[in-house]
Amino acid sequence: MKLQGFILIAIGFTGAALTTVLDETQVNWIHFTGTMMLGCVGIVLVKKEQKKVSHEEGMISANIDDIEKSLAQIVSHTKRINKGQEISDPYLVHRQIDAFLPDLVHTFVNARMSIAHIYGLQNYANVMSYFAAGERYLNRVWSASVDGYIDEVRTYLDKAEKQFEAAVEQFRELKTMA
Repeated sequence: MKLQGFILIAIGFTGAALTTVLDETQVNWIHFTGTMMLGCVGIVLVKKEQKKVSHEEGMISANIDDIEKSLAQIVSHTKRINKGQEISDPYLVHRQIDAFLPDLVHTFVNARMSIAHIYGLQNYANVMSYFAAGERYLNRVWSASVDGYIDEVRTYLDKAEKQFEAAVEQFRELKTMA
């Protein structure tokens, strides 16, 4: 169903674009409207399928486990980088970030909507606020490391660690309330 939706999107919007360029002076509104509607139907089909998949109980349970594990590992690796010998050489920190954190951040991001499904949007926003701040600080650490600014690396690595710890704490509070 999802594949058919993507096919309808591609055909519909490509057809609508093609309809607008066939004649320099006029647009065939019947063809344009028809192909746009086809694309919109495709969007509805894709969204419907995504919603169905995201609400499956097994998927939500697996996502919650992924969230908890990835957050804990992000904190663990951030602390290890912050306390490791690499911190004395700022040019090594970004390599440590690249080696350990992208997959964990990606896992968390892919599963994050399950927080909203189970605990509500406000609780999702609370966890994501801390996580997003930690991720921004981590990006700043990476950039400072590449540029060799050791003081900035240390400052923002501490801040990233605190934000990720707060995200873990916020998430664990949600789990105990449920």
